[in-house]
Amino acid sequence: MSRATTQNSFPRAGTKAESTERHGAVRQWLLRAAADAGRAEQEWRDEGVALLRSGSMWGAVYIDGALVFAAAGTDDPAAVDRYLAAVLRGPVFANLSRRTYFVLTPTSTGRRAEWARPRDDAEYMGGGHYLSVPAPGRTDPSQRRYWCCEAARPGALVVADAVARLVQAGRDRLVTEQGD
Repeated sequence: MSRATTQNSFPRAGTKAESTERHGAVRQWLLRAAADAGRAEQEWRDEGVALLRSGSMWGAVYIDGALVFAAAGTDDPAAVDRYLAAVLRGPVFANLSRRTYFVLTPTSTGRRAEWARPRDDAEYMGGGHYLSVPAPGRTDPSQRRYWCCEAARPGALVVADAVARLVQAGRDRLVTEQGD
């Protein structure tokens, strides 16, 4: 397999220069979703997260950690991150202090039937939502808000079907566990 990545593939380990270049490109892409790019850059430097709005370039699916942990079969952050990388193959960030995950998806995801109404365990967040997005390169779970799976390149998003399968797998497993 070549070192090139497809739109929805997880980035392979590369040289430090390749990683720095990718982070810079992804950073610029994400900053286009900021109301004030300078302020967002400052927030990333000072706090490691910046407030960005969804709905124009990408949407986000919020998923409660209980669903993610059930689907993954574990609540170990490293194991969950590996699972998410394998099944979603695109950008996902977490807020471990709130036990929540956010999957970046195309804006068309919000038009799908499964997101027609918000639910407590998973919700599509399109226009009008602001998210605390970790700085590119922030991948350490000890930082609480971090990228579980980084974007392979600017514009790389998770396909809607993969998110729907993950959410359904988590729900199915929770129902099964409650029945035991």
